[in-house]
Amino acid sequence: MKTFAQISYNIHANFTNYGSALQSWALTQAIKKLGHKPVLVDYCPDCLKDNDPLNPMKNMWDTDEESRRMCELSLPAIRINYEKFERFYTEKFNRTKKVYTKENFNEIVEDENIDGFVCGSDTIFCVDEFGMDDGYYANYPVMRNGYSISYAASFGDSHFNDETYKILTHHLGNFKALGIRENWMLPYIKEHSSTPVQHVLDPTLLMTKDDLETIAVPERLEEQKYLLLYARRYNKKMFDYADELAKKNGWKVIDISLRATNADRHRMFYEAGVEEFLSLVRHAEYLVTNSFHGMIMGVHYRRPFVVFSREQCDIKIDEVLELMGLSDRKLITGSESVAESIDYDSVHNRIAEARVGSMEYLSKALSNCK
Repeated sequence: MKTFAQISYNIHANFTNYGSALQSWALTQAIKKLGHKPVLVDYCPDCLKDNDPLNPMKNMWDTDEESRRMCELSLPAIRINYEKFERFYTEKFNRTKKVYTKENFNEIVEDENIDGFVCGSDTIFCVDEFGMDDGYYANYPVMRNGYSISYAASFGDSHFNDETYKILTHHLGNFKALGIRENWMLPYIKEHSSTPVQHVLDPTLLMTKDDLETIAVPERLEEQKYLLLYARRYNKKMFDYADELAKKNGWKVIDISLRATNADRHRMFYEAGVEEFLSLVRHAEYLVTNSFHGMIMGVHYRRPFVVFSREQCDIKIDEVLELMGLSDRKLITGSESVAESIDYDSVHNRIAEARVGSMEYLSKALSNCK
């Protein structure tokens, strides 16, 4: 049994993120199933060191006054949510004893008895979001000189230039194996790197509903029938779509967003922890979201859903919907036609087939660590 340090975007962020937490948890479970010991690295890259999840206004992507006001009004729920995420990362993971940054990262092998590194998942290769961080690209000496792989590392919707392509080509050589979440960068990697590369599933798709049920809150959190609205960024068309659909069907709206002015007609639930979020998805009559991982949780729980377009997320959403045969579930305007039902047996057969190759990649990549 080898011990692998798992490095991803998760603990340190301006806003907590169910997807970041769940993909990290899912990858630890996959590593465990393959007979190894995962250690979640409490890693804070330079690009995130100034973020404050208890007071996130100064580093919000949305700079308009309305969004900032909504965030300020939501601070009580934000702080409750943060405490729940901290418990999740502490109780559901084997977490490193201390926080690692560029100043002390090279101490991690001795501190934690690490045999190798797994970089992933999520958009850790997104140059527009994180630059080219040394932890995410295995570029610290202890990683370059040791054994590092990536699993489901994502480039998001990155925009490279000549200089960043040059750096990327160099950094790809830090890895012994590359598992990439989306297909669009595969041709470049194959042409410019000798490192073996393979398309793999997001780690949350390595799990099943039964796996999720081991951490989900077992009880139903809302007695009335409801539509779950989960917004990673505000989109008026999406909110209008959710309101109209809920009104048509006589459903309540449970709203996980920062739009505090919705409280007069929605049940605001931003304070939900990861475990509560899964329960909310499980019992929803319908899911409306612009979250990649929110969409995947809806698929796991076989919920009717639509996913709206979102900046920096369209490539990853489009590719996984195509894999599942559900491309019609993505909306731009909210006026598109959507099938009333989903053939979830077919969807889960597709996922199961793709899961085999992804687990084979991870098993081989981990076992090659000597």
